[in-house]
Amino acid sequence: MAELNYKEKFTIEKLFDMPTGYVMDFSNRTFEQFIYDSVKVNIYSEKYFYDSGSKANRLRAFIKEEPSYKVGQLISALLDYWHVKAMAKEYGFDFEKNESIYKECLKVASRLKEETIVEEIDTIKEVEDDRDFSLLAKSIKESIDKDEPEVALDRLHTYLMKFVRQLCAKHQIELKKEESLNAIYGKYIKFLVSNDLLESKMSENILRYSINILESFNDIRNNKSLAHDNKILNYEESILIFNNVTNSLKFIESLEQKIEQNNEPDLVDWENWAIS
Repeated sequence: MAELNYKEKFTIEKLFDMPTGYVMDFSNRTFEQFIYDSVKVNIYSEKYFYDSGSKANRLRAFIKEEPSYKVGQLISALLDYWHVKAMAKEYGFDFEKNESIYKECLKVASRLKEETIVEEIDTIKEVEDDRDFSLLAKSIKESIDKDEPEVALDRLHTYLMKFVRQLCAKHQIELKKEESLNAIYGKYIKFLVSNDLLESKMSENILRYSINILESFNDIRNNKSLAHDNKILNYEESILIFNNVTNSLKFIESLEQKIEQNNEPDLVDWENWAIS
């Protein structure tokens, strides 16, 4: 749900002429098509029926139901539409009269778009000396910017595989080429536990449990992503997966920084040690 204060709601409704029950000069057909083209949403679905079901009320329902980033995207698109009409001096679109309101609406849209659908998306980083890794990270972020997390699940899996393999290489943890994501991640967790790099048993248990989560991610990648000819996972669950993965990456990132600061401890004998 997008959080707008009274002033922000007032300026948006005023500029888009929503008190009339309409949204600018859109007909039902053009309103439906415009919103679908902008954010891939059917505004005439039951989800957005509110009160009279007018165009203005459906836009109000969209703002109430959808996340901030997605609302910001649509408001930006509507502002572009308003601006084009105003520059063309079409009837009902007066730029000189409404310039200050228009600029305030731009600020609202910009603020909403800063509230990304993935909490720690900045943990997906490009790497200067690894072009493939950088292209992968860039592609994932572009899908998130487009509000399409479901189409990036296969690339997120690949990114995570490369990321964990790099961690293992850094700590001289032996891996086999054919090992799955959860298997190599499990070896990394063993490294952390055996070298007492976690301060609490709860953190250890959370990380151990995350091995099972990544095993499930293998299934998502193979059967519910664009890695193959699949019916892809729904939007909401895709966001859940992204947030789970990026929050884990954020923790690992901070942990690795601490390891570097404190000097890495001696490695354990992997052949004679096994996680219980």
